Parts: sequence; C-alpha cells; structure tokens
Amino acid sequence: MKKLIDIIEGLEILKSIGILDHISVDSIVFDSRKVVPGALFVATRGTQVDGHEYIDTSIEMGAKVIMCERIPEVRLEGVNYIEVRNSQYALGIIASNFYDRPSENLQVIGITGTNGKTSCASMLFNLFTGLGYKVGLLSTIQIRIGEEIIQATHTTPDAISIQKSMQYMVDKACTYCFMEVSSHAIDQDRIAGIQFRGGVFTNITHDHLDYHQTFQNYLQAKKKFFDNLPNTAFTISNLDDKNGKVMQQNTKAKRKTMAMHTMADYTIKIMEASMNHMLVKIGDHDIHLKVVGEFNAYNALTSYAVAIELGINKEDALLQLSKLEPVEGRIDLVLVKNTKVKGIVDYAHTPDAVEKLLVEIGKINKEGKLITVIGCGGNRDKEKRPIMAKLAAKYSDRVILTSDNPRNENPKDIIDEMKSGLNITDIKKTLVVIDRAEAVKTACLLASGEDVIALVGKGHEKYQEIKGEKFPFDDKLCLKENLELITEE
Repeated sequence: MKKLIDIIEGLEILKSIGILDHISVDSIVFDSRKVVPGALFVATRGTQVDGHEYIDTSIEMGAKVIMCERIPEVRLEGVNYIEVRNSQYALGIIASNFYDRPSENLQVIGITGTNGKTSCASMLFNLFTGLGYKVGLLSTIQIRIGEEIIQATHTTPDAISIQKSMQYMVDKACTYCFMEVSSHAIDQDRIAGIQFRGGVFTNITHDHLDYHQTFQNYLQAKKKFFDNLPNTAFTISNLDDKNGKVMQQNTKAKRKTMAMHTMADYTIKIMEASMNHMLVKIGDHDIHLKVVGEFNAYNALTSYAVAIELGINKEDALLQLSKLEPVEGRIDLVLVKNTKVKGIVDYAHTPDAVEKLLVEIGKINKEGKLITVIGCGGNRDKEKRPIMAKLAAKYSDRVILTSDNPRNENPKDIIDEMKSGLNITDIKKTLVVIDRAEAVKTACLLASGEDVIALVGKGHEKYQEIKGEKFPFDDKLCLKENLELITEE
C-alpha cells in the first residue's frame, strides 16, 4: 500500500478531481480484468484496445483512482480522477514510484537493436555473475534474478512488471540489471521511470514494419531511447551499422563506439574460426571464445565494452568472456555421437539475421552441404517472408520451408508468400514440409557426411503457437532426436 501523493510524485498532472492527499492505493493496474478493490486503474491506449472504454468496469470492480488522458463527463462520487497527457508514460512513472524507484539502486544497462539484444544481455549477465556480482536479467528468453529463473513472455515486459522485477532484484541484493529494450517498449513508453546507467545500440535492419509501418518510424523509435538518456549515462553504438552515428546524434549521455570494420573506441577482429570456437583480437588482446560467427564477435565486443565502461578491469573482463558458453538458441550447436552431421539451432527471424547466420555457417562449413529449415511467424511483418526464403535459397544447398509459429494464419499461406521470393533455380532445391517436426526429420534424412542442418527461426522457444494455443515444441530436442537416428555407413 502506498499513498497516492507519493505515487504521483514527478508526474505532470493536467487536471484532477477528488482529494489526492489522504488516499492510499493497494495496487496499480492497466488491465481492467485485474482490478481489485483499492486499485489505481490507468486507462492506456493500446494497439487493439483503448482502456478508457473500461473505466466504468474498473470502478465497478473497486478501483478508487482513475488515471486517464480524458476524464469522463459522467463521474461517480467517491472516485478520484487524474488527467495526464500520456497514460502510457504516466504508468511507467507511477509504477516506478510505487515500487520505490528500484532502478536508482541498480546499474541498469539497456540494449536495443534488431539483432543481438538477447545474446548481449545474456552474455553480460553471465560475465558479471562470473565476476562475483549478483545480477538481474530481463530478456526474451527469461527473467533472472541471481540464480532464480522466470520464463519471459515479451522482449520487454509491461511497465508494472519491469518495476516489480527490478524491486525484487534490489531486494535480492542485485547491483546490475541487463535488459533488452525493444522498439515496441520504447514507442509505448514501457521503459518510462527507469534510470539507465547505459544504453547499447547493436544494429538496425528490416523488422517490425507491421507495427511501425515505415523503417523511419522504426529507426526513430530506437533513437528515442538514446535521446532520453541523461548525462550521467553512457552509450555504446555500433559504427559498422550506417545508423550507428544517428543513434547518438542527440543524446546527452557519454558517447562510445565499437566496430569490427572501422575505427572505434572498442574494436574486434576474428583471427581463426571453427564450428565451436574462434580466436579474436579485442583491442590488443587475443582471446579464445566458445561462441562462433561474426555477429557473436560483435556481441562479445559489446559485452566487453559495457564491462569496461562500468569500471571492470580489462583482464578480468577478457577472462570471463573466454569462459562464456553460447546463449541458448543462438547459433546453438547440436552434436550426436553416431554421425558427423552437425545441427545448428538459431533464433534468426529477420532477413539480416538469417543472412548473417547462413553466411557464417558457410565460412566455417568447408566440407559438407548446408540444409536450411526455415519458416516465418504468422500475424507478423509479411514483407520479410519472400526475402527470408530468397536468402535461405541463396546461401543453402537445400531448403525446407515449414511452419514457424503460424498463430492465426494458415501455415500454407505463409509458405506460399515465402515461395513468392524464389526463382526457378531456387525452387529446384526447395522442399515444402508444413509440419515442423516432419521438416526436421526430412532434413536429417537428406543429410550425410559433414553436412550442416540449420534450424532457423524459433531458437530457444519451447512451444509452437497455433490458433491461440501454445503446443510443446523444442527445436533443439527435435533436431537432436532425429540426428540420433542417422546411421553412418
């Protein structure tokens, strides 16, 4: 329970009706279905639903305070109304106040970009844990507070969940929090109220245009994160991305850069690479990494740069980097004893990520063919479907188009849209196997010798979403079971 006057501290209030000074609030909610007596209900405008339509419902369920962008003309006695300019933004501020502004007691690093967010956040979590710190993680895969693991449902949770998780991190004596920051979360002000110590830009490529409509809108959503950082924070931006400088143009935070192919404050070069490790040079230091691929080199460099900016000793940071295992579902190698065929499971679900993944596999797979199993998610950006199929065909010897998470779409329709990007030559090396498990089995039956099977799109996910239901499905387990059935001559 918190006093309302403390919860609204620092908030710009346009208008209020009621007595705000002596009221206490038991909880904050923005979903009317979760209202309990004594709650403060925030009417937010979502992409599908406008919370203002549920103000009366929330009052019937016991809400005693309504925060909204438009106070209703018909008001009920005994209910307090607060009008704000932006309910989404206000939600972040009051959630932070309700949970005692936990980010002020943590070193919070936000990582944004089309690709690499999960790997960087997870690498940093493991690196700082290895250094002996108690650390929190907010990522696509999971929320972690020290040893405790909570499965995640969104790249960046809602504002209330974020602040609640951060308060729990503080209660558990965490000193650092590494979090993915999605463009949706920035655009919807889900990160309002968080005091960031640092912000990282990994890259930006075609994605989420179903939501942002244009690439420029997507770019500006990412840039907004850096524009809003305070002068007490630092930024690290990837100069190998043509928009790396754009991200830092208007920030008040300290500006640091990283790159592999140009001059920057932090640099990396790949010296040697195999299927399960690579030798890199970070600055003047040679280091063996247990991860592979150019994009993983960027992730390692990012993690190193953040560590140094947070005051970690160079040698300690490099030592911990050399110990880090691959992040689950990110170029995740699958090996079994009875065959030389190798499997790779990866979360790549954008054209850029798919291309980078398959190019990297091609660089280190010198002996065998590359068989790629790939699909596209339903009810998501349709423009990338033919592009992703085309890239799979370009860099693979065989391609199997299959279901990803079809959601409420017909899997065949999704695959047909993917096939529209293929020419006659591509079609000749492409199979369609709608059932994902059968597609994996088919790939394993086609493979021999030193071939590599790339199972792309779902990575760490342990389910397949079909018609509103999540059915158990684990890409890595499915691939492993089918590889074990291969018998070599």
